[in-house]
Amino acid sequence: MAKMKIYEIAKSLNTKSSDLVKALNENGFEVKSHNSNIEDDAIAFVLKHFAPKKEDTKALKQNEIEKVESKVTEEVREVKVTEKKVEESKIEVKTAELTNESKQKNENEKKPEEKVKEAGRNNNRNSTERNNNRNNNDRNSNRNKNNSQNNNERNNNRNNRNNTERNNNRNNNRFNNNERKSPNSDRRQQGNDRNNNRTQNNNRFGGNNFEHAISFDTPSFDKGNSRKNDYNNKNSRNDKNRNNKKYRNDNDMPSKKEKDPNRKGAFIMPKPVVKEPETEDTIKTITLPETMTIRDLADKMKQPAASVVKKLFLQGKMVSINQEISFEEAEEIALEFNCIAELEEQVDVIEEILKEDEEDESTLEKRPPVVCVMGHVDHGKTSLLDAIRQTSVTEKEAGGITQHIGAYTVNVNGEKITFLDTPGHEAFTSMRMRGAKSTDIAILVVAADDGVMPQTVEAISHAKAAEVEIIVAINKIDKPGANIERVKQELSEYELIAEDWGGSTVFVPVSAKTKEGLDQLLEMILLTAEVSELKANPNRKARGIVIEAQLDKGRGPVATILVQKGTLHVGDSIVIGSAHGKVRAMVDDKGRRVKEATPSTPVEILGLNEVPDAGEIFMATENDKEARSIAEAYIKQGREKLLAETKSKLSLDGLFSQIQAGNIKELNLIVKADVQGSVEAVKQSLLKLSNEEVAIRIIHGGVGAINESDVTLASASNAIIIGFNVRPDPTAKDIAEREKVDLRLYKVIYNAIEDIEAAMKGMLDPVFEEKIIGHAEVRQTFKASGVGMIAGSYVLDGKIVRGCKARVTRDGEVIFDGDLASLKRFKDDVKEVASGYECGLVFEKFNDIKEEDKVELYVMEEVPR
Repeated sequence: MAKMKIYEIAKSLNTKSSDLVKALNENGFEVKSHNSNIEDDAIAFVLKHFAPKKEDTKALKQNEIEKVESKVTEEVREVKVTEKKVEESKIEVKTAELTNESKQKNENEKKPEEKVKEAGRNNNRNSTERNNNRNNNDRNSNRNKNNSQNNNERNNNRNNRNNTERNNNRNNNRFNNNERKSPNSDRRQQGNDRNNNRTQNNNRFGGNNFEHAISFDTPSFDKGNSRKNDYNNKNSRNDKNRNNKKYRNDNDMPSKKEKDPNRKGAFIMPKPVVKEPETEDTIKTITLPETMTIRDLADKMKQPAASVVKKLFLQGKMVSINQEISFEEAEEIALEFNCIAELEEQVDVIEEILKEDEEDESTLEKRPPVVCVMGHVDHGKTSLLDAIRQTSVTEKEAGGITQHIGAYTVNVNGEKITFLDTPGHEAFTSMRMRGAKSTDIAILVVAADDGVMPQTVEAISHAKAAEVEIIVAINKIDKPGANIERVKQELSEYELIAEDWGGSTVFVPVSAKTKEGLDQLLEMILLTAEVSELKANPNRKARGIVIEAQLDKGRGPVATILVQKGTLHVGDSIVIGSAHGKVRAMVDDKGRRVKEATPSTPVEILGLNEVPDAGEIFMATENDKEARSIAEAYIKQGREKLLAETKSKLSLDGLFSQIQAGNIKELNLIVKADVQGSVEAVKQSLLKLSNEEVAIRIIHGGVGAINESDVTLASASNAIIIGFNVRPDPTAKDIAEREKVDLRLYKVIYNAIEDIEAAMKGMLDPVFEEKIIGHAEVRQTFKASGVGMIAGSYVLDGKIVRGCKARVTRDGEVIFDGDLASLKRFKDDVKEVASGYECGLVFEKFNDIKEEDKVELYVMEEVPR
């Protein structure tokens, strides 16, 4: 039964010994370590589960079998030749034995002295013969058991060959013993015999030792005895190992010779064929974003990032795998790797969310028009709207400027009209743009005595961009200086031509004070709305726009919205940008609580989790979960947009150089207002004040009263707090006084702009200009050790002051412009020298002075900005 060690099988199978040990233990085979022996059944299990497929090794095994068979055939042929020689040498062996016996008799007849001399040699020979005959005694005792017929023919052949070698060595040893005459030769032969025996023992499993053994041409025993002796020899080795008990079996015995991989029974593991990667010449198309890292580009091209870095390095570009590159740079790199880059189409998630299908015409119903009142500041927009509503709003507005967007509904002849009052000041451009987008008709208010102003032109541009109908209301016709025709003339330059001039724009002269022309204006609004066929579907989820939003102290976030489609109910889930919630209550423009809001109806809603931005689109959703997910999408997109803007604006090299040079100073501001629209308007106005030397930085903007956290932030960041229509709470006021935080409150935006401009002027670097104080002429030069060249000069006009600057000219060219190092009169230092006197001048680091050079003296004076 063949046994093999686990590590030998693992090495042959090119696998780990630990994997074999684990698999054998799991399947009922008891093994302890990689050095354990396993039987045939365990070997078969290992080969079944770990050996490679037969198809891969079939050809290799067939070649090995053919090699072994050819080698065995050749060796058997050589053994037969050797056996013939052994038969011929039998007679010589018998003759040698008879000669040995006759010599023994002669030695017995020798003298005692000669016997003593020969004792040492006899002992050596006897010990050698005893060692050589020890195994023969064992074989003789077991000779009757040697005739076992169970061995197969292959084992018999191998045993015959091995036994032949042993007999050859043994007989050769005897033959040589008879010829030896010295103890040294006995010892040498004894060592050779032992080495031969070891070689035979190590060659148990066959292999290349046939050639080594057959190389000795010595007599041997006959073939039959060889088979028996080999069996006895095997038993003798087993007995010896059992007595020593050093190794449990033959396989545990250490071998001094490396095991031949071609030996019989060895497991040959075919080496895996490593396929070289095929170079792909095919051109691939990849999609890339606008910006990416080298690692992302390598992943897209399915190339190692190191190879991309290496190729760029060979082109002279030092990059890292985390370095960001643009699409153009990535496109060039991709071409080097046979890849065509295409720009990834940016899918706007918010646009996809807000995208709507076209409404079915059968579901649409008539809705009231939404009218936006626009125009220049103080042209009477709020007064006109007040006259229409028959209420008094103008007196409440500070400085006559409308600070908030108001939304009101008016009934005219049984029909509703929704008015939006937008501010006229240029600071509220963004609010006016939002107002224009949410309206159907724009009323452009122009004062008859003032004409077209810059904000009037701006309002016209917004209305045209929003593609809304424009009705011109010429206000203040009751004033003495009113000139209606001049207004028509000025507006015609902006493609607003009156109907009586052959155009299509409706012009209505009105007076908000006397209420003249108001009825005609309302009729024209209804007529224009009828022509426009304004319709909406009320039986769907509500959708609209936020007019205004603020944080109310008692009610929380409050948003003024205009429903454009569908109907909004109390309890509906709603999402407005990053804000979401359920509608807890709705209040109309007259302060009454309502349960629903139909298209073109403005209402205030409560129940949001935060203050939304003015101008955002609101949507009613099926449930709160959907609203929350849409809000999270808004937040995520806003974060990504902010990061992209920050990356595009921030240039590390430029920032460092500007800071080191001290070219940029920052004025930090915190803006608080009563409504969100005002916060944005104030921020935009103040940011416009930034210039190349001082940058306005608004670190925080919010809705509500100035609180403790605002003051703490201002103290930490050295900021000024701007309050617009809000007051600080008592705690914030105390902290501001203690921390010496500059807290400024305003009701009119003009005052805020003026104060910030003054603060910026204080931060500007002073401007100096040159002031000439005198002229001098060089009459003589002197050279002094340790001082340099001294210019003896005569003051022509003005005076020369110590510490001033000097400009030296020669033949009309300036040869020096710098500081005056020293001013002397005779040998004394003086503070100044007046006109008509002589003096000595020493210039800072300048000695190339000559006679008749002209010297201009000046000082730098600060100029107020």
